[in-house]
Amino acid sequence: MMTFLLVGLLVHVVFFLSIFDIYFTSPLVHGMTPQATPMAPPASRLVLVVADGLRADSLFTLLPNGSSRAPYLRSVIEEKGTWGVSHTRVPTESRPGHVALIAGFYEDVSAIAKGWKENPVEFDSVFNETRNTWCWGSPDILPMFAKGASGDHVYTHTYPAEEEDFASTDASRLDTWVFTQVKSFFQSAKSNSSLRANLLEDENVFFLHLLGIDTNGHAHRPMSQEYLNNIGLVDTGVAELVSMVEDFFGHDGRTAYVFTSDHGMTNWGSHGAGHPSETLTPLVAWGAGVNYAHKVTEVQPYKDGFLQDWKLEHLRRVDVNQADIAPLMASLIGIPFPVNSVGVLPLLYLNNSDHFKAESIYTNAIQVLEQYKIKMSQKKETTLSFLFTPYHFFFVTLHSLLIRLLQDIFDLVQPVHFPSSVSCQISLCRSLIAHALEGLLYYHTYDRFFLGCSVVLGFVGWTSYVVLIPSHALARLCVCVTVVITGFLLIQRSPVTYYVYCLLPVPLWYSVVSFFHRAMLTVGLVVLSVWPFLSGLFDKAKFRSLSWCVGCLCLAAFPLMPVVGREPNIHLVTCAGLLTLFTSACYLWSSRRRTTLHLMCAYVPSLTHSSLQQKQGLPLFNQIISWTTLASSMLVPLLSSTRLFHRLLSIFLSLTATYLLLSTGSEALFPPVLSWLMFVWINIEQEAMLAQGVSGRQESSITCYQLYTTRTTTFPVGMYFNSLFDPASVYCFLTIFNPFIMGGLMMWKVIIPFIIVMCTFETIQVATQLSSRSTCLTPPSSPQHFFFLVQDYGSWLDIGTSISHYVIVMSMTIFLMLLSVVTHILTSQRLFLWRPKMHFP
Repeated sequence: MMTFLLVGLLVHVVFFLSIFDIYFTSPLVHGMTPQATPMAPPASRLVLVVADGLRADSLFTLLPNGSSRAPYLRSVIEEKGTWGVSHTRVPTESRPGHVALIAGFYEDVSAIAKGWKENPVEFDSVFNETRNTWCWGSPDILPMFAKGASGDHVYTHTYPAEEEDFASTDASRLDTWVFTQVKSFFQSAKSNSSLRANLLEDENVFFLHLLGIDTNGHAHRPMSQEYLNNIGLVDTGVAELVSMVEDFFGHDGRTAYVFTSDHGMTNWGSHGAGHPSETLTPLVAWGAGVNYAHKVTEVQPYKDGFLQDWKLEHLRRVDVNQADIAPLMASLIGIPFPVNSVGVLPLLYLNNSDHFKAESIYTNAIQVLEQYKIKMSQKKETTLSFLFTPYHFFFVTLHSLLIRLLQDIFDLVQPVHFPSSVSCQISLCRSLIAHALEGLLYYHTYDRFFLGCSVVLGFVGWTSYVVLIPSHALARLCVCVTVVITGFLLIQRSPVTYYVYCLLPVPLWYSVVSFFHRAMLTVGLVVLSVWPFLSGLFDKAKFRSLSWCVGCLCLAAFPLMPVVGREPNIHLVTCAGLLTLFTSACYLWSSRRRTTLHLMCAYVPSLTHSSLQQKQGLPLFNQIISWTTLASSMLVPLLSSTRLFHRLLSIFLSLTATYLLLSTGSEALFPPVLSWLMFVWINIEQEAMLAQGVSGRQESSITCYQLYTTRTTTFPVGMYFNSLFDPASVYCFLTIFNPFIMGGLMMWKVIIPFIIVMCTFETIQVATQLSSRSTCLTPPSSPQHFFFLVQDYGSWLDIGTSISHYVIVMSMTIFLMLLSVVTHILTSQRLFLWRPKMHFP
């Protein structure tokens, strides 16, 4: 039995890890030759300013009096620059956004989990191709471009990580620090001959990463005065920066400027998903090689209504995809395009000859084509792979012929020999880029279907092995097959049975539908609320049956709440604390021993929220209470009595205290309601144990467990993805940005409801002598279905939800086996700080 469990655990771990090896692999290829436009560039240097977290509408929308909160950038848009909206790709986070801007490709989402400050994969970037790049800003962004560069020509200047404090009285000081450092840098260059010589060379980039707007948005929301005032500060800083740079280089007209953002922000201060407020960011470019403001009279091809809202319908708007900015910057200063870039050069931003534009887009096309050729050559085609991808031959043949044809046309219509062929070449280049990108995606996902079929065969093999373990399993299986075939034949002869045949899949697919529609969880809990009435328990225990019904109905309200977009409500957290005390007092009056601590944990979030609103920072006392409560949450229950309700109440109070500290609104009410229902469940099972025989008792427990845990564990996971990138959830513990500690705290918040449910089930299992073998050997739902629905694209919510569906089904076996050990210790073991004297043996 032990060997069987270990093998089963190993098999499930392999299946669980398979999605990361199949779906979340790096899209990058290496070995390409850098491609650069052979013609002289219009600019010698480029200044890139990224205002982290800046929304497009926050910059472009005018004030009620008709003025702009960013007057300098507004004047650039109206007089000497080209503007548009940069459309970011989800996940809308800082690292993927900056990689898209500076490297020109959309980073694989698995790279985020491997570290923010390190490079999990090697990639080329605009900075790497420059002669020199000087950077100022956040320690979370700059180092990854310096470490990813060949040589030591990327210089970074960062403030300490401790400065990224969401409780800061004025987060705009981060941007002030950057502008001050840049000013000091150019001042020192006037007296430093070697530095001045480097600055006067071509192919240089100056990068300013401004984090203040993002930090103020998280702390105070984008509609706050702090966020909007920070935009004005940045605008003033950019104006002074341009004046300083132009003076230093003698107004030589060889400096290009690009102002943009990595992502936007929702009204409730979060980002990571695909809401327009997160994906629409501003882009303003001006200076050497950039088109001047172009006035238009015709209607522009944009139907979103922003032109009218922003009073910019008279100026040409040029939208781009975020990755297109990297080839634009490379083209302006004449450096090779980043070899991993998938961006398409936006020609309408260039103020140059048609010949230069044609050569630039041609270089762009060859650079993307090089990636396709390398990717194609890396795939070793096999007969087996061909069988699993029957359209492979058609795809490869068509694309190879098309690409070869396009290249032959390029050779014939070079603009040097045929100046009139420029428009034709540009069109052909765009077609080549589109086909090459399609080929890259095809080869990146080439092995997925084959590997997926292998995993499915593994699932089927393991399930068959588990089914055939009993001695008479094979005979029973044959009988079942015979019954199924006989039933099928009978159906063919009797029209009435067609209804049974059609309705039979409904209950089987019910659990599958529940994973996609949260409202189905509400339906399931409503149905579950009538269980005591259908089972006959209501006649024997009316109060407990009614408590079960009310508890299920209360819990059913939570899946109907929004996954994202919840406004913080600290009053609900306080109410949850009071509800917890009231519930515990109803069960055990001795809980008054821990009432003081629990009341304090309910009050700490309110006190912390008030302190942050007044810009007084995180009180040290609150921080000590929070970390002490967290550290003791798993230890305190072991010090209490092992009597059933004493121990369960101790576990409930300890875990709920931590959950309250990690809550910002209505989710704080979830553990009290869940725990209330768990206590009622135990009482109902005790009634069932007295009223029924052993077999009936076991059947009742298994049914309740399978129906209930599937639903109660799904909801907390949904809540997890809601608050994953909302730092407000951990403000009681820390306010300085640290993704790993913050992620760990919010993961613990997810696990707490699991522990409450498992402790309850452990209690029922011991009381009813129920074997856990059936729940540990096979998952409660089909994992193969969700394996093919895993997404490696989209927002964190989309990606995380698809993974969570598979993880919930696949890891239930692993998780329950491990968690059952923890809950067994919590519910049965006891620690003694000192041993009482024993007068009798």
